[in-house]
Amino acid sequence: MTVSIDATLEALVRRDRQVVIAALTIVIALSWGYLLVGAGMPMMTPVSWTLGYAVLMFFMWWIMMLAMMLPSAAPMVLLFATVNRKQRETSHPYVATSVFALGYLAAWVGFSLVAVMLQWGFERTHLLSSPLVGANVILGGVLLFAAGVYQLTPIKHACLGHCRSPHAFLGTHWRQATLGALRMGLEHGAYCVGCCWFLMGLLFFGGVMNLYWILGLALFVFFEKNVPAGHWLGYASGVALSVWGLATLVLAF
Repeated sequence: MTVSIDATLEALVRRDRQVVIAALTIVIALSWGYLLVGAGMPMMTPVSWTLGYAVLMFFMWWIMMLAMMLPSAAPMVLLFATVNRKQRETSHPYVATSVFALGYLAAWVGFSLVAVMLQWGFERTHLLSSPLVGANVILGGVLLFAAGVYQLTPIKHACLGHCRSPHAFLGTHWRQATLGALRMGLEHGAYCVGCCWFLMGLLFFGGVMNLYWILGLALFVFFEKNVPAGHWLGYASGVALSVWGLATLVLAF
């Protein structure tokens, strides 16, 4: 009888995991599909900033963050689903994994709002060209150098440590019920933003809609968070970006 119950529970956990993987795959695929077709992106010619255009740019940034960040956050979401199922087995209230994921995605709303305001400012001061590529060498050098320095800071690696340790995060931040799951998602998302916001800012250097640049940053973030030596990638990239930024600034003068 015990073997039968254990087998049933294992099957339920496996089914939940498959459902979460399928949902994550669909959201990530749709987000990347949006970027690939450039849906609603009238950016090759100068445009006037209206409220409607600002909203469009906000959703462009937010969807881009979903495409770039969800793959690296997938291990945390899957672990939450597993722990959540076990909580239900001990008579704790069940919370849909989507609530945790929604909290995570909501954390990137703030970043997207800031990114839109920066885009507006850079365009008004002609620091950003119409295809959303940095048009000022000094700005590019400053962005590279600042991103490199940030990659070496304690706050960067504190946030990276939380992202790289899903078991530790859930063990110290677990909260019950729907609001608890939403808050956990927001907290994990906040650590993720703290870890990667300067890297995402480099889109203003390489091109906001440059798919090669977007893919490169997304892969780097994934490896930094999930491979055993990922924290060393953070340090190495910090040195490389700092040198690149300094070289760019020196050549600019």
